[in-house]
Amino acid sequence: MRVLAGEKLWPPPVWMMRQAGRYLPEYREVRAKAKNFLDFCYNPDLATEVTLQPIRRYGFDASILFSDIFVVPDAIGYPVRFEEGRGPVLDPLSSDILDRLEQDRAEDHLKPVIETVSRLRAELPTETTLLGFCGAPWTVACYSVAGHTTQEQVAARVGAYRDPELMQRFIDQLVSASIRYLIRQLDAGADAVQIFDTWAGVLDDAGFERWSIRPTRAIVDGVRAERPGAKIIGFPKASSARMAKFIEGTGVDAVGFDWTAPDTLALEIQKRVPIQGNLDPMRLVAGGRALDEGVDHILKTFNKGPLIFNLGHGITPDADPENVTRMVELVRKG
Repeated sequence: MRVLAGEKLWPPPVWMMRQAGRYLPEYREVRAKAKNFLDFCYNPDLATEVTLQPIRRYGFDASILFSDIFVVPDAIGYPVRFEEGRGPVLDPLSSDILDRLEQDRAEDHLKPVIETVSRLRAELPTETTLLGFCGAPWTVACYSVAGHTTQEQVAARVGAYRDPELMQRFIDQLVSASIRYLIRQLDAGADAVQIFDTWAGVLDDAGFERWSIRPTRAIVDGVRAERPGAKIIGFPKASSARMAKFIEGTGVDAVGFDWTAPDTLALEIQKRVPIQGNLDPMRLVAGGRALDEGVDHILKTFNKGPLIFNLGHGITPDADPENVTRMVELVRKG
């Protein structure tokens, strides 16, 4: 939280996107107890346990709520289901579906997730930051337009060009639901929140402004209207060349970079806001020299400003847990 306020700390704090996940054997044991992934996310006992697992194992400086970006559309009535081996499957976006969405049902629907946040705040060490999150409306919409996770962003881009009014209606619904969701997470004990825009980088300039910046700005403004001091991290993946525009347009407190970001661009941004990132997750798969060199490069490159050490995207299931131990040790040595 001190780094999010603009302070440089050394060694930098460290956490990891998807730190509660399939690379951990203890996670896989707990996951087997739920009949499907959505039930897993809505079970406070299971969700709390897997969120705490990487804190116990690695002592990360931040813990991020275990949930999924699709609980928001699910909460307002968008048809969502998870299929084993395929991931999220959503009914393709249509006017009929949008006509049936109900903002008022979200609060009751998301009570289990908010209960998980409350339990986490009570069980985490006091010095461990608790992060909440939501998916950015554009990224959530990508999966909804296509109906599945194959070529999701292609279908969404075509859909947004062909029927921008339909896309705007859906984006607006997601913005409203996300504002309320993040406020509830903050009220339940989250110290800060992150907005994940995984597919921001596929948009052209006009699309980036309309579908990534404006909805994110609306969420930031909506949350801060109710909780003025809220700290919000933006993560528009594959958007390093537009990051200055993103910061100015959204008002986020800090930004995450993916591993493809040029150092020179990230350094310029670090003069404006705290940055987070950006180790290539494949270095955790490779381990050894590749891991050591990647960590060392980030620490040497970004040691003059506020940095939160993280990955450039989520850890993958094939990463060795011992490589994560090594990463944390290297970061803590500074």
